[in-house]
Amino acid sequence: MNQYIAQKDRYDKMQYRRCGKSGIKLPLLSLGLWHNFGDQDDFENSRNLLRKAFDNGITHFDLANNYGPPYGSAEKNFGKIFQEDFKDYRDQLIISTKAGWDMWPGPHGNFGSRKYLIASLDQSLKRMGLEYVDIFYHHRPDPETPLEETMGALDQIVRQGKALYVGISQYSAEDTLKASEILKDLGTPFLIHQPRYNMMDRWVENGLLDTLEKVGIGSIVFSPLEQGILTSKYLRGIPEDSRAATEGSYLDKSQITDEVVNQIQQLDKIAQNRDQSLAQMAVAWLLKDKRVTSVLVGVSKVSQLEDNIEAIKNLHFNDTELKEINTILNY
Repeated sequence: MNQYIAQKDRYDKMQYRRCGKSGIKLPLLSLGLWHNFGDQDDFENSRNLLRKAFDNGITHFDLANNYGPPYGSAEKNFGKIFQEDFKDYRDQLIISTKAGWDMWPGPHGNFGSRKYLIASLDQSLKRMGLEYVDIFYHHRPDPETPLEETMGALDQIVRQGKALYVGISQYSAEDTLKASEILKDLGTPFLIHQPRYNMMDRWVENGLLDTLEKVGIGSIVFSPLEQGILTSKYLRGIPEDSRAATEGSYLDKSQITDEVVNQIQQLDKIAQNRDQSLAQMAVAWLLKDKRVTSVLVGVSKVSQLEDNIEAIKNLHFNDTELKEINTILNY
């Protein structure tokens, strides 16, 4: 009984939302393992991030076949930590992985063929030491492979017991609807869509969120902080140790224009009036929409994770705040 109470306290720290019209509830925040879990990262820090997340009710860990670097190393390192720390909690966790981007050389190590998706998941399960994942995603649309083949592979994966649910990422509203119809005919549990979405990148508002709501599919959004722009890091320009200053980064310094700096300075003032950091407000802004099931956060420090968790304490925005944010960002 004492152990049950201790575990219940963990979940009291987090809020959960039903994922579309399914039986699954996801935490408002999920932990992404894109960065900070590869072989070049500190293993104990990665372990502490996962422990801190779980201790605060974050039950969803999101991976992909090529997360690292090198490719596959995030899954491999997660598998080690899972065996040491989380094996006894498997039934309390939602573990997801994906395939769709380049993973190995040759014509069948990329995109959305049946051969690639099934082979990739087999490799992922082996690296993580799991019998199944809770969610398996097709990571991006494939314009050359018939959608029926890709969705058929996801159906086969579920029927083989290698995944409980399937999802897609970055599909348009139109292709999401087509995928939904195919999977419904096959009887496959289509759970979730993972799109890029934040205050500065709102493409999902042009039909995708409406489509997800219509067909009863949940969403988990990535890049909530626009690669760090929606934080305090760039309020005074580009620090030398920042992502934008690093050559070959996913965030180029050309993106941090004077206009952008001015925008985030104004947004930061709104956040301060809400008793939130800019990052917390950016996360809360996403979660104000109930069609967003969960926000996927990627962090390198426990303190950053703790800061993100604080965001869920204030998800309400008044009309004046929303109008000011839209005006600042030219929406």
